[in-house]
Amino acid sequence: MLNTTYTNNSACYRIFKARPNASKRLIILPHAGGSASYFRHWANIADSDLEVVVVQYPGRENRMAEPLISDMDRLVGNLATGLKAILNKPYILFGHSMGGGIAYELAMRIQAYRYPPPTQLVVSAVEGPSCHHATEVHKAPDEVMLNELKRLNGTKVDLNALPELLEMMLPLLRNDYQLIETYQPNLNAPKLQLPITVMLGSTDTELTYEEAQAWQQVSSQPINIEVYEGAHFYLANHVEAILTHLGTLFPVQKTWLCAP
Repeated sequence: MLNTTYTNNSACYRIFKARPNASKRLIILPHAGGSASYFRHWANIADSDLEVVVVQYPGRENRMAEPLISDMDRLVGNLATGLKAILNKPYILFGHSMGGGIAYELAMRIQAYRYPPPTQLVVSAVEGPSCHHATEVHKAPDEVMLNELKRLNGTKVDLNALPELLEMMLPLLRNDYQLIETYQPNLNAPKLQLPITVMLGSTDTELTYEEAQAWQQVSSQPINIEVYEGAHFYLANHVEAILTHLGTLFPVQKTWLCAP
């Protein structure tokens, strides 16, 4: 039986608006260079019956004292252990960009460990495992890494004007790119026994529709693809619509009426 005790300060995740009586959870896995705080406002927009949980990767914010992890297998093992206690009610795994790949591997680990599975895996702005891009951006100079961050529009802040923030961001981004670029999906692994929803921006140059369709190869059930206006970080302008759609992916709860 799973331990159902959790706190807002659990190192592995952040709950910015606790809803212990909510009947379902949304577990979010952030993008490369990102942290839990990026999704803080989602908790305020979400339905009152949905508790938003945001994964915190090691080496940032409340996990700053922990070393960064640049190996997918190690990171997923760390997260599977840390999240086990909150898989005790219907939940969705939602991962954006790098977080989508991590969410997939986490779902695979949960399935292998026979933990309670998610209602659905939702991957955003990331290609199916068979289309994984092999690049070496993590070996590039700082200037190239900074340009990559600007190109993807992950932050609209002028990092050059904030050297302390730049000094903090670049190691995170380099570490996360190393994790992505050295990750080798097991294309012979058993398929996930759950539905997958793929979300992408209409003008995202990092992901084609065909690469989104490749997610069908890793699920035993039909996938669904949702396209939103925008580029790689399209989700910043569609939070309410995304949360509304995610709410429809949970199973309908039956209400039993007793005869008078």
